[in-house]
Amino acid sequence: ALLLKFPKMGQCALAALATAAYALDNGVGLVPPLGYNTWNDLSCAGMSEEAVLSAAEALRSTGLQQRGYVYVNLDDCWQDPAGRDESGRLRADPKKFPSGMHNLSSFLHQRGFKFGLYTDRGRKTCAGREGSEGFEALDAQTFADWGVDYVKEDNCHSSSGPNDKTQLFKQFALFRDALNKTGRPMIFSVCGGG
Repeated sequence: ALLLKFPKMGQCALAALATAAYALDNGVGLVPPLGYNTWNDLSCAGMSEEAVLSAAEALRSTGLQQRGYVYVNLDDCWQDPAGRDESGRLRADPKKFPSGMHNLSSFLHQRGFKFGLYTDRGRKTCAGREGSEGFEALDAQTFADWGVDYVKEDNCHSSSGPNDKTQLFKQFALFRDALNKTGRPMIFSVCGGG
């Protein structure tokens, strides 16, 4: 316990104010992940490589990047609407992201940014693109191979619905564990809505 002296209160013992937290000690998430997310700006209609690079340039040119706003996160609709490739891997929409995710990630990393992607714990994303259910290990490794630093997993099209908390926690844990097994440190953010 930490003892503090307050003028009119005498000595107070401060115990831990928060409950125990379970986290990896991998240096990730020591400060809040500040940056940009495409959803409220671009949604599906405006999602493109050019628009994402323009947003990153705005973070740089306004000085926000230098103040810690370094995450450039692509939300739903970056995935190829035609589905996965022949090996079952997710792929980027070739019309909207002609350079591919690995090249986009490398470009952003070279400029001091971190790169984030979106998926869903169900078979489909909220916008109906490919989700990660049944592909957790493959998608996690794909994200690691592409140099992803941040993953948002949504909750729209799960097999048991968005409000089945037992299944929700199991599926989120499955993807969390798959990400951890890749060896690449990534922030994992979950969306409990749906």
